[in-house]
Amino acid sequence: MFFSVSSNMIERATVEAAVQECSQSLDETIEHIFNIIGAFDVPRYVYNSERKKFLPLSMTNHPAPNLFGTARDKAELFRERYTILQQRTHRHELFTPSAIGAHPDDSRSKFQLKTVETLLGNTAKVGEVIVLGMITQLKEGKFFLEDPTGIVQLDLSKAQFHSGLYTESCFVLAEGWYEDQIFHVNAFGFPPTEPSATTRAYYGNINFFGGPSSTSVKASAKLKQLEDENEDAMFVFVSDVWLDQVEVLEKLHTMFSGYSSVPPTCFFFCGNFSSAPYGKNQIQSLKDSLKALADIICEYPSIHKSSRFVFVPGPEDPGPGSILPRPPLAENITSEFRQHVPFSVFTTNPCRVQYCTQEIIIFREDLVNKMCRNCVRFPSTNLDIPNHFVKTILSQGHLTPLPLYVSPVFWAYDYTLRVYPVPDLIVTADKYDPFTVTNTDCLCINPGSFPRSGFSFKVFYPSNKTVEDSKLQDL
Repeated sequence: MFFSVSSNMIERATVEAAVQECSQSLDETIEHIFNIIGAFDVPRYVYNSERKKFLPLSMTNHPAPNLFGTARDKAELFRERYTILQQRTHRHELFTPSAIGAHPDDSRSKFQLKTVETLLGNTAKVGEVIVLGMITQLKEGKFFLEDPTGIVQLDLSKAQFHSGLYTESCFVLAEGWYEDQIFHVNAFGFPPTEPSATTRAYYGNINFFGGPSSTSVKASAKLKQLEDENEDAMFVFVSDVWLDQVEVLEKLHTMFSGYSSVPPTCFFFCGNFSSAPYGKNQIQSLKDSLKALADIICEYPSIHKSSRFVFVPGPEDPGPGSILPRPPLAENITSEFRQHVPFSVFTTNPCRVQYCTQEIIIFREDLVNKMCRNCVRFPSTNLDIPNHFVKTILSQGHLTPLPLYVSPVFWAYDYTLRVYPVPDLIVTADKYDPFTVTNTDCLCINPGSFPRSGFSFKVFYPSNKTVEDSKLQDL
C-alpha cells in the first residue's frame, strides 16, 4: 500500500484514504468467503501465443462480448479452444523437448506435435505423426481433422479410441500416417489434462474464475484457514425440482425438517422447475409454485434465517430458448419469492460459486445423453459412462464439447463455459443416473433427477472435500 505525498505536510484527504484502504483489506476477506458468479460476470482472458500468457480483454484488440455475435466470434470460439489445449499439451512432460545432454531413452519417449499444414505440404508418405485438431464432418459420412492451419480427411477404419466420448467438434490427439491427402489414424487420444496447481504455477495468481477478489483466492491463507475451521459448511445439490408436483414439495418438507437442526450453508436447486414445461399458463404456474416453496421454507425459521438458496434454470424453464449461457429466471417470476426468502439468488446456467479458496461450477444440462448420441464411435465399455464423460469434459477444458447445432452457444460468450483452470468441484446436474467421479484433483458429481431417481440428491462438505449420496425414502 503506497501513497505519494507531494509535500511534508500530510493532508486530511491522504489520511482518510489510508484509513479507508486499511479497513477495506479487513472487509475484503469477509466479502470473499462466499460468492455466486453469473456466467455473464465471468472475466474474459485471451491467450497470447507470442507472449505465452493470458491477457485480460482490455489489453487485447477483441471487442466487448455481445449476444449478437459476429462471424469473427464464431471462428474465434474454436481458435481459442484450440490454443488453450495446444499450450496445455506443449507443457505436458511427453511433449516438452528433452534437455540438452539428456539420456537418449528420454528423447525417444518424447512426442512432437505437428500441424495439419505440415501434412498437407508433403507429397511423400509421412509416417508416425501426432496432430492436435478438431474432429469435423464436412461431408456426410466423412470425417476430417481441422486446426487453424488447414483440414485433412481422416481414415478411421483402423483407429483405436482411448477412453472418453469422442464427439464431433471435440479436440483430439490423432496418431497415424499421412499419404495421398488422407491421414490414416492408428489411435485417438484426448489432450492431457492439467491439475489446477500446475496451471497456476505457470500463470501466477490471475483470477480466471471471477468474483470480487482481484487475485486468485487459491493464494489466500486467511480464506484457507476459514475453510478448514468451518467444518459445518455443507452444500446441498438437488436437480429437477418440479415445484408443480405435490410429492416433490412433500419431499422438500421432509428435507427441510431433517436439516432444521443443522441448516446447510446453501441449497442449490437446479431446474427444470416444472414437470410440464410448456403451455400458456407456465409463467403463472411457476410463480405459484415458487410461492408454495417460499411458504414451506418460512415454516423452518432456522433454515430461513441461516441457509442461502441458489436457483439455476433448466433447459425447459421459461427463458430465451436453449442457447447457453442461459440468463436467470425473469425477475417478474421470482420477485415475490425473493421478498419472502431474502437470502436467495436466481442465477445463470452455468454459474460459478466461490467458497473460501474453493471453486465450483454448476451446470444444468442433459449432457451425458447428448454426448453419447453424438459419439464418432461409442465406447466399448459402456458401463463406465460417467468416467468417460468426466474425462472428456476435463480434457476438452469445456462444458459442451459438441457441435453448435447440437448445443448452441452465444459465440462471444463461449469462454464462460471453459473448465480451465480445473475447478475443485463440477456439478453437472443431468437426468442421467447419479454419480461421483474424481479426475485431475477435481470432483465431478451428478445429483441425478430428484423425482426420477427416487428423490436422491448430493451433499458436499467443503472442509474435507467429501460428497455424500443422499436419498429421501418413505418411512
